[in-house]
Amino acid sequence: MYTSTKFPRTSALFISALLGGVIFTSCASSEQTANKSAPQIAANGAVNQLPARENSISQKAEASPIERSRPQLIKKAAISLTVNSVDKTVDAVSQIINQQQGDLIGLKQQQPKNDNPRYTATIQLRIPEDRLEPTLEQLAKLGTVDSRNITAEDVGDRLVDFQARLTNLQKTEANLQKIMDRAGSVRDVLSVSQELSNVRQTIEQIDAQLKNLKNQVAYSTITLNLEAAVSSTSPQTAFGLQVQETWNNSTHSLSAFSVGLLKLGIWLIVYSPYLLIFVALIYGFNRWRRTNSPRLTQTPESTRSD
Repeated sequence: MYTSTKFPRTSALFISALLGGVIFTSCASSEQTANKSAPQIAANGAVNQLPARENSISQKAEASPIERSRPQLIKKAAISLTVNSVDKTVDAVSQIINQQQGDLIGLKQQQPKNDNPRYTATIQLRIPEDRLEPTLEQLAKLGTVDSRNITAEDVGDRLVDFQARLTNLQKTEANLQKIMDRAGSVRDVLSVSQELSNVRQTIEQIDAQLKNLKNQVAYSTITLNLEAAVSSTSPQTAFGLQVQETWNNSTHSLSAFSVGLLKLGIWLIVYSPYLLIFVALIYGFNRWRRTNSPRLTQTPESTRSD
């Protein structure tokens, strides 16, 4: 009986110790699994955040427009105005040019005539490109606008072409200069010097064309046509002006007539030998005719006897 009671206690202790070890081992393994899974979750979260950032960057890149170079335009404008006074308008245009920091490059005024009784003027001015529109607005306020137009020509490709050619020629010039410094014989030096001179001449030509295009882009030209708003009848000339004009015409006619007589005298003096010969021939012919004529040879006595 004693033996049978002791065996069950020992087996119970062994079983309880085995269960405790299993429980301890399972707890430890669960903690390690939890610790390992935490970094993986964090890593997965970071990995998941990368595509989100890439998507946001790509969206920003798509949203931001692509920067393009500004077009290089040569602008030309023309405007025609009908004004009350051409002279006053020309003065006002000069003030506008000074305000807009422009230049007057041409002025042509035409006074009233019989065929064109209106007073007209044509003005050409050059204005900075960014002040073209304000200048046209100010000019339009000087009178009644009859016509207005603006033309633009894009020369961006030409500018890029000239700049590229200029850069290449400058590199060629530097290389030729190096070759010339290393050349030994006089013949090689002269050959390289001639080629270098040609390249420099081409560089100067392209540089001048490039500067001209840039100047045309930086400054716009305006052609302003002015016409006075007057009636078709020409104004009556004052009495004093009429007398002065008549006196001028008469004196001019007298001088012209005197010059004509002087010229005629010079011609007669130059041809006087021929004239004398011609007069002598006529005189000799008339005398010969009188001498040989029968009627003229008869004496007065014979005539009386008959």
